[in-house]
Amino acid sequence: MQLRPEQLESHLEKALAPIYLLSGDEPLQLMEAADAVRAAARAQGVEDREVFNVDKGFDWEQLSAAAESLSLFARRRLLELRMPSGKPGVPGSKVLQAYARRPAEDTVLLIEAGRLDASDRKTAWCKALESAGVLVQVWPLDLAGTQGWMQRRMRRQGLQPTADALRLLAERVEGNLLAAAQEIDKLVLLSGPGPVDADAVLSAVADSARFGVFDLVDAALAGETARAVRVLQGLRDEGIEAVLVLWALAREIRSLHRMAEQVEAGKPVQQILTGVRPQRRQPIVRQALRRHGDVGLGRLLASCARVDRAIKGRHPGNPWDELLDLTLNLAGTRVVPDHSPLTGTP
Repeated sequence: MQLRPEQLESHLEKALAPIYLLSGDEPLQLMEAADAVRAAARAQGVEDREVFNVDKGFDWEQLSAAAESLSLFARRRLLELRMPSGKPGVPGSKVLQAYARRPAEDTVLLIEAGRLDASDRKTAWCKALESAGVLVQVWPLDLAGTQGWMQRRMRRQGLQPTADALRLLAERVEGNLLAAAQEIDKLVLLSGPGPVDADAVLSAVADSARFGVFDLVDAALAGETARAVRVLQGLRDEGIEAVLVLWALAREIRSLHRMAEQVEAGKPVQQILTGVRPQRRQPIVRQALRRHGDVGLGRLLASCARVDRAIKGRHPGNPWDELLDLTLNLAGTRVVPDHSPLTGTP
């Protein structure tokens, strides 16, 4: 069965298929489709999760062995297969066809693949997976498609945009959905739910420039420690809420972590960076990826969780001091806290 990305949510509310094949080269839609499958699986009692990264030399028998083995505690499982190239080769094709003929019991197989072209769709392995489960393909959107996507997303968050507001936002993000999601989140934070017109969009853009939270993010990514500290101090002096600063830092770190996972899976860095907008930010994002890597960014995510607890009063310490440590670590100036950096890892 094939579904469009916007159809996946309603499908998951009704049933959970044994196999999901997600493919495409639009990163946000692909990521959110995978997140939706994971969330639906958790809601239906899937507790165990095992991830396989298909890179050069990957042993496909690992997937076969996992499919044939039973969970130690007889719990439902999620097997994730990350295949950036979208091409399993002859050994992988055989394994995937065999799996499709007999999906593992109490198991959901989630495959995240690169873009599948028309010839890929005609292969035996792709047809077998689509027949046994669900295929979702995501594509970059044109201007009209971007406006429709933004309208659905804004309404889910309580915003009521006018046509002029949607058109202005779409023109600002140049069809890049990661940037569009960021703009929408800013509108929710700065304006709250309700009607949104073009003037509100322009006002939010001006406010975010005044706040400088994204100046802080870029300074930290570029390793400009002194400037990042000055911006952070300025935000505090202006009375900006710590939660807004954490939101900006955590959002960037999560994005970097996803990119680092793709690098680990063998996807070329330059290909990953094409999704970074505006284009002038690509060099500083590359610096941050080189500086931290997958493991380091995982530690930074754990630090974000600790800052969040400090802001909510569930962790001792001053939230702004915690934000300073987080900013310095992101910029590459290693700060070792008194507590374990992995405390509170999600």
